[in-house]
Amino acid sequence: MNLAEIQKATKAEVRPGVEDRVINELLIDSRKIINPSRAMFIAIKGSHRDGHEFIADAYKKGVRTFLVSSDTQDMYPDAIFLQVQDTLTALHQLAAAHRNQFHFPVIGITGSNGKTIVKEWLFQLLSDNYKIIRSPKSYNSQIGVPLSVWRMQEHHTLGIFEAGISQPGEMSHSEKILHPEIGIFTNIGEAHSEGFLNLRQKINEKLVLFRHSKDLIYCKDHHELNECIVQYCHQVRNAPDNPLQLFTWSQKSEATLRITQVEKGSGATQIGGVYREQEMSIRIPFTDNASIENAIHCWCLMLLLHIDAETIAERMEKLHPVAMRLELLHGMDNCTIINDTYNSDLTSLNIALDFLEQQKQHPRRTVILSDMLQIGKPDGDLYTEVAELISQKSISRIICIGPALTKHKAVFRQHKKLRSIFFKSTEDLLKKLHMITFENEAILLKGARAFRFEKIEKLLEQKIHKTVLEINLSAIQHNLSVYRSLLPPKVKTMAMVKAYSYGSGSYEIANLLQFAGVDYLTVAYVDEGVALRKAGITAPIMVMSPESGAFDRMISWKLEPEIFSIESLRKFTEIAHTLNARNYPVHIKLDTGMHRLGFMPQELDGLIEELKENDAAKVVSIFSHLAGSDAADFDGFTKEQAAAFTQMSNRLIAALPNKPLLHLCNSTGITRHPELYFDMVRLGVGMYGYDASGKIQAQLRHIGTLKTTIAQIKDLPAGETVGYSRKGKLKKNSRIATVSIGYADGYFRDFGNGQAYMLLHGKQAPVLGSVCMDMCMLDITGIEQAKVGDEVTVFGDELPISLLASWAKTIPYEIMTSISQRVNRIYVNE
Repeated sequence: MNLAEIQKATKAEVRPGVEDRVINELLIDSRKIINPSRAMFIAIKGSHRDGHEFIADAYKKGVRTFLVSSDTQDMYPDAIFLQVQDTLTALHQLAAAHRNQFHFPVIGITGSNGKTIVKEWLFQLLSDNYKIIRSPKSYNSQIGVPLSVWRMQEHHTLGIFEAGISQPGEMSHSEKILHPEIGIFTNIGEAHSEGFLNLRQKINEKLVLFRHSKDLIYCKDHHELNECIVQYCHQVRNAPDNPLQLFTWSQKSEATLRITQVEKGSGATQIGGVYREQEMSIRIPFTDNASIENAIHCWCLMLLLHIDAETIAERMEKLHPVAMRLELLHGMDNCTIINDTYNSDLTSLNIALDFLEQQKQHPRRTVILSDMLQIGKPDGDLYTEVAELISQKSISRIICIGPALTKHKAVFRQHKKLRSIFFKSTEDLLKKLHMITFENEAILLKGARAFRFEKIEKLLEQKIHKTVLEINLSAIQHNLSVYRSLLPPKVKTMAMVKAYSYGSGSYEIANLLQFAGVDYLTVAYVDEGVALRKAGITAPIMVMSPESGAFDRMISWKLEPEIFSIESLRKFTEIAHTLNARNYPVHIKLDTGMHRLGFMPQELDGLIEELKENDAAKVVSIFSHLAGSDAADFDGFTKEQAAAFTQMSNRLIAALPNKPLLHLCNSTGITRHPELYFDMVRLGVGMYGYDASGKIQAQLRHIGTLKTTIAQIKDLPAGETVGYSRKGKLKKNSRIATVSIGYADGYFRDFGNGQAYMLLHGKQAPVLGSVCMDMCMLDITGIEQAKVGDEVTVFGDELPISLLASWAKTIPYEIMTSISQRVNRIYVNE
């Protein structure tokens, strides 16, 4: 749109005036700028961040058009500002105006689960019939929906968008933007119900999306959903000139598509049904109930679009899993691999490149890219855009695979700083892979499914222990957001990444937190901080347990020490003077009752005297540690600690030339003691998914899944024993699996002899006999489908780490931090 059209859509006041400028890109994040000259930065005010704070950053990167709701100073001479009352509302208006330019059909998808899978499967199933525009990933929020719709272009012939809500009133905004002709309501559940009175209110709110739709697809077997939709049709859409046609499916009663057969086999499901008195069937390569439900929704949509039964059956059998996440893996020769295969389009490429750009631990970045299939755009235009995008992202090298990319190699070689290599097929690359050097770099694998990039990944991935700890970076981001939502806007966040981020990782977690804008990172020891600095982390880092002999390294690496005694302050001052450091940031620890480290009240006079003439240290924060913030029994003691902290910090502040930050709350302090937030809070184990207070545990997501594999299976008769000291005695004929995890990996010996179990094919497999150093044995009697190489879950969503902690009579912290460094970490980003 040009600025005149944008002004008309948003009713903005334009300063200094409208000029002939066309906007292609809408930005809400100043870190993700591709084409600044044709971009407009939208300064959205969130609960914890105000986009207006990042105008200067966007301007510095070349953006010259801004949509704002606050007055801006005349610091940006070349910029045009469109000022509105509310920028989020203006974004919705802008997207709705853009949507109204196009008249091809749009499918709107809502529900509690399955929205993204249904959308992606419809893309797979319908790409031969339509040129499809769809939501990237799961962009279904009040910001995601308008940004998705903004991508609609003239060459598209079908839109597929998903829409979610978190509170009443939101869906009306999405409906005005999407205006879908066809609706799909996948299902209804308790997910994201915090803002609603009951399930029916949530259903009715979601139904607002279909206010002007012609057809609605849903399953009648969801009782409350069916009742609400029938009532909606009678009371809300009971208009002869605008009826809502219901396309229903059911396994229990008469429906538009009556499901008569669901037969699960080995890795596939046969589904039979009757539609318009005609029997038909499909076969899908999945057996889980969620995939069956999602596939039937897609089946209904294809029938509604009059696609013949034979074509539907042929395409359904070729459905493939949807890549819902990026994987971050350790590669050979100090490389990091970002695996984002099977999801190949411009938007997902952009998302993957943003993630690649966050990996600061390597000096070089390589992209391995396949031809992009089913895009619906002329190849020349497509790969010119891809080359331009890659060149703007600080990529050192691109390896292109496929005939289309090879044909358009010239558009990549126009970018002189980008080294480009071309292969006609994956097999061609594999034959010559030994001739290409991969060392100390981040490598993005981005390929369409047909190119089988898993073959490349297997060769590049570091071959280490089969046991894997999978860390969900999106879950950490989610948990951080949950805690931030509890804080007033001005309260800062200090994130704990000590002890290898509670066993989760080092720079991978720190990278995420730095990108998320936390104010401080905290480590326990100097070496941890130095490792983060070497990996490119630039955020402020506090060291909680600094050895006095390492103050010189701290100053060299710009790490900020905790000062907890007169001796440590004097030693720091001595080394700082030797290195000519002045006003170096330090953090004063007060002991208010934890009695671990820190200044006692009677030591404050001596501390104040030491600080009076001290030009080496600048106190940037004063803090203490709560000893019992998680338990109501200790609330009285917590109040005593808070009073002592206030009294002691006030004495210190009165003697200082500056006002330092005050912080007292840990994770459970945040949830239970909002009156003690002060200037900053320290977020630790809560960010990793565990709320010891229990108040917000339901809102948090588990971040880790520990998996291992079966190394061998044996059938043993009753009376045999298994493991050391013959403790695992068999009472009946049994099937035993040896799995590749032991106490050297952090799986406690206490878990042996039937104290614990693992999950295999969703079933409990008790630990049999004593846990060995590198292996342990499971009783898998009755799990007939088990075979060597199968994946076994040690802990995860279905087997929470808190349960393992209860078996070992300890706390989740100990389980998390005990996972050995020889266990491979894989990081996923949804």
